[in-house]
This record gives sequence, C-alpha cells and structure tokens, in this order.
Amino acid sequence: MPERGLGTRLRPYGSSIFSEMSALSARHDAINLGQGFPDFDGPEEVRAAASAAVLDGPNQYAPLAGISSLRGAIAAWYQRWYGVAVDADLEVTVTNGCTGAIGDAMLGVLEPGDEVLLIEPWYDSYPASVVMAGGVCRYAKPASPGYRIDREVLEAGVTAKTRMLVVNSPHNPTGRVYSEAEWDVIEAFCVEHDLVLFSDEVYETLVFDGAHRSALSRPGLRPRTIVASSVGKTFSLTGWKIGWTVAPPRLTEAVRGAHQFTSFCVATPLQVGTTAALELPDSYFEGFLSGYRSRRDQLVDGLRSIGLEPIVPEGTYFTLVDLASLGVDDDRAFCERLVRELGVAAIPTSAFHEDHRSGPIRFAFCKQPEVLDQAIERLSRVGELLP
Repeated sequence: MPERGLGTRLRPYGSSIFSEMSALSARHDAINLGQGFPDFDGPEEVRAAASAAVLDGPNQYAPLAGISSLRGAIAAWYQRWYGVAVDADLEVTVTNGCTGAIGDAMLGVLEPGDEVLLIEPWYDSYPASVVMAGGVCRYAKPASPGYRIDREVLEAGVTAKTRMLVVNSPHNPTGRVYSEAEWDVIEAFCVEHDLVLFSDEVYETLVFDGAHRSALSRPGLRPRTIVASSVGKTFSLTGWKIGWTVAPPRLTEAVRGAHQFTSFCVATPLQVGTTAALELPDSYFEGFLSGYRSRRDQLVDGLRSIGLEPIVPEGTYFTLVDLASLGVDDDRAFCERLVRELGVAAIPTSAFHEDHRSGPIRFAFCKQPEVLDQAIERLSRVGELLP
C-alpha cells in the first residue's frame, strides 16, 4: 500500500505561521509578541461559572446549536450593543471558536468550484477553509499602508462564479476598523453580485478609534450575512475556543449542517462560562478597552523610541511596522532573525498574501506592561539587523 501524507489541497498552506513562529520563539526563549494570545486570564467570575459547571454539571453533550442560555445571551448581546433583533433558536449556532465558525460556514454554504473573495492580508485559516470545502479562492488587494476597501478593489476579484465575500473588521493583522463608507461599498457590492457575506467580527469590542458596526445592522446585508465572533478576544479566554455564528435561518441551517458532522457541539461547561461573560456589566468593557488602549500606546511609543515607525491601530491588539522603508525586503527572514538574535517574536504578513510578498511585520500587545517593556528593551538593538 503506498504511503499517504498531507493531501494535495492543503500542501500549499504548510504549517500555520503562528505555530511556526511560536515554536521558534519557545526554542530561543523569546518574548512572543507574535501569536495573539494574552499572557493573563479573563474575569474571575467568568472562570468561576465554568468551574462550577465542571464540578456540578452540566458536563454531557450540549445540543448541536449550543445550550439555550448561551444562545439567548448571544442574541441579547446583539440587541444590547447593535440594536439588532436576533432569534436565539433559528439564527445562533455555537462553534469551536471563530475558526470553527469559518470552517462550518465554508463547508455548509459552498458547492464545489464556488469562488470566495478574500481581502488581503487575510487570517490564514480563510483560504485553507475555502479549499477544504471544495471552493476556489479569489483575492482583493487593497494598497498598503491604508488598506482601504473601495469598489475597484472588490470588483477586480469578482467573477460570475463568486459565491461569498469574507471581511474582517476590526481587522487582523492591519488594525483597521472599516468606515461607514467602506461598509456602504461592501453592502452595495454584495447586493449587486448576490453574494453571501462572511463577517469575522471577533475583535468587535477592541476599537480605539471610530466605532465597530456589525454587518447585521445593515439592512442590505442582514439577509445574506453570517457573522462570527467568540469569547476569546473580548474576555482573554482564547484557550476556551467558544465561538458562534449569527445568520438568517437559511444560512444558519447551512452552518449547522456542517457543524453536526465536524464537532457536533462544543464544551458544555465552557458554554456556561461564556454565558456569564456576555452578561457582564458595561464597566467590564470600559476597563477592558482602557487597559488595551494603554498597552497599545506603550508598544507604539516604545517602537518609535527605538527608531521604528508603527502604524497606530484603530482596533484589535496588533500593530504593524513597515520594513520596506528600512531597506528590508524579506519580512519572514527578518522575523526569524528577531527571534534568534534579539529574542522577540513577531509575525511576517507575507503569510497573509497570495504571492507571499514581503510586507510589514505584526506585533501583538496583548501582554503585561512589564513584558512589553522587556520586548522594547530587546528590540532596541534592531538597528544591528537592518541593511
């Protein structure tokens, strides 16, 4: 029998850049500002709710769509923050994190050969999920450093076979928050081309400049949109992998159709904890954002102090640093040198482009202030790595 390994569909994607850089960081005892996970845990009362559920139950399979209390809390969340009415029974599905939501949506919606338009730079699971579902990736390529979405950018990537557009705002890795004008473009484009919109809104509460407006709040998008989010970023609980989709019933049926045959359901006690998280008072979110604004400013100011010029993010917990102006033409090789020679990990954005062209590098500031200070101190020797 011939040996079989990784299928041909996934070979172009190799290992995740996050896994690779985190492993390299661990080998060199580096400060990991690459992978976007906090080095602190979420609210104690949320963890206590999950802990109580582990001890006292429920600990058995949850319903496919998620426990009713969590689906109700998710529906209430969209009413609370966006003024959008959501049917908890017909429109909400609890998934294995936002990444699970992406996979379920692609598997449930796409027919073989359907095209999906991705906007560069993209989160690395997008193209792999499309391909695993039998779809074909197409690309829209906004210009850096602004990365603005306009009609010309989108039209350049669409064909008669395009079935879905994927957007992400607040945006990883650029830190952009789409403006109302950009949402106008997205809405008109999807309606004209009769596209399903997959809107990744996992950083929805991390907005420093402007405001996040869910795609669900747009009348033209509401009947054709799958919104995905999760507990991980807003509540510093990335390891829980509890996410969800909100979509009209026909698209929810598609998501659930795939979800039942991928994981069926997700960890029941953690769904109990997530319910508690979504019901926290406004004061939690105010403190959460204030803390991250301070971290953002600390990292941005620190990078500037050592001669780097970061792009100040409007949202998320990432900032980009341009390398081209410094004479660096290989972002991946530069990031590897940062780890090996300076002991700080970052992510090369070439991993998020179809042609892997060198681009800015991404630093995460979801770390304790003292860790950010240590990273800046190590990076102060960055001039030694420049041409």
